Amino acid sequence: MEGAQSCHNANVKRVPSSPEEDGTLKNCLETFGTGQNQMFSLRKAGISKGSSPQPFYRCLILLLLLVNLAPLSNGDVGTAAQYEAPFSPTACYGTNEAQFLSSEEFGSAGKAIWDNGEACGRLYEVQCISGPDPTTCIPGQIIQVRIVDHALTSVSRPSWDDATMVLSTTAFGKISNASATFINIQYIPA
Repeated sequence: MEGAQSCHNANVKRVPSSPEEDGTLKNCLETFGTGQNQMFSLRKAGISKGSSPQPFYRCLILLLLLVNLAPLSNGDVGTAAQYEAPFSPTACYGTNEAQFLSSEEFGSAGKAIWDNGEACGRLYEVQCISGPDPTTCIPGQIIQVRIVDHALTSVSRPSWDDATMVLSTTAFGKISNASATFINIQYIPA
């Protein structure tokens, strides 16, 4: 901001003043307003003479965009463990073998998604996002899992007790290294 205009720069005395100085002050106030010295305000805001406030405004706009886009995501993040046969009987469908998908992509709901049995039959798209080591997840793999059981009452024990979702060994192995005890997942209702 070279040559910033303000009443301060007009060399106007505050008191006493002549009629000519009063006119200059009046014109200055009409032109620039009664606010503080502009350079002082900019310095207070961390912007020095010659610097551009554009990076600040770009960051502010980016932040506002991100905050506004965040609600568009309807997925959640949690953990997944694995369990193996026997899978039956289940808390949702008992011994009915039709509950198990031929792809063997099914699982048990942990406390976080069990919802007093309302999770039975729900379909989730599940993706591994991280694990105990960087090579745990299979990049880009997404599976569709059907909830058929409650993890806390399943016949076989999960590999990790506090998981959001416990996947069949086949489902777990499709998105991650099967030797992992647990993984961090993103899951979205399908």
